[in-house]
Amino acid sequence: MRGVLYIVATPIGNLEDITLRALRVLKEVDLIAAEDTRHTKGLLVHYDISTPLTSCHEHNEKAKAHALVVRLERGANIALVSDAGTPTLSDPGCRFVREAIKAGINVVPVPGPSALTAALSASGLEVDQFIFEGFLPAKKKERRERLRKLQDEKRVIIFYEAPHRLRESLQDLFEILGDREVVLGRELTKVYEEFIRGRLSQVRAEADRRELRGEMALIVGGAEKQEYPAEDRLVAEIQRLKTKGMRVKEIAEVLGEKYSYSKREIYRLALDSRRK
Repeated sequence: MRGVLYIVATPIGNLEDITLRALRVLKEVDLIAAEDTRHTKGLLVHYDISTPLTSCHEHNEKAKAHALVVRLERGANIALVSDAGTPTLSDPGCRFVREAIKAGINVVPVPGPSALTAALSASGLEVDQFIFEGFLPAKKKERRERLRKLQDEKRVIIFYEAPHRLRESLQDLFEILGDREVVLGRELTKVYEEFIRGRLSQVRAEADRRELRGEMALIVGGAEKQEYPAEDRLVAEIQRLKTKGMRVKEIAEVLGEKYSYSKREIYRLALDSRRK
């Protein structure tokens, strides 16, 4: 008889945030595949669980997945856990799960804590619909390209962010998405849990004022419906930016992003107005 792969959600901070079912599964399985065995060991010691551990993280998952699936095929039950929250959501484990499914293994979720849902539930924003973008790219060019693709997204957008990249990400969000409503949740369920609410400009100013630490969830309001400006108004804006010394190409970039309007068309209007 083949074993079962359990996807077990574990606390994102407060160790009390674990279900009775999760504790039972962690005690009963033959093996726990953990993102960081040292981190998970602390949870197991706290609840007096002696199940053996093995590592399964982003650097060894490709090689480890096959061996773990073999054990499942031979009848072992395995629990997959990440450092915190629900495995495979911006965490390792997806390759392992896919290999198990391909081999016909029964994959069973054991739901529980998630920074994503915790932050959304306390945000105060309308979240009937939302999209989850995970971590933004670390490099500025790739990050800004990703954000440009989200300019017209009407649904609430959720990101995860690391503290050392927070200021840069908030600046790019402000410049590309505009001064939208935002909620920053940090250190969720931990001693220093905090929610910072306001416009992007306000949250950015708060991040500049003091050092914000801990893993963060950033919830950004969706794009408001914005009508394209009439051509005469657009020409007036072009002229205003020209008086500031901006080049035609720069004007097309700025107004194209501001109005989600064809940069080629703005470029044409700018050239036409220069000839007049």
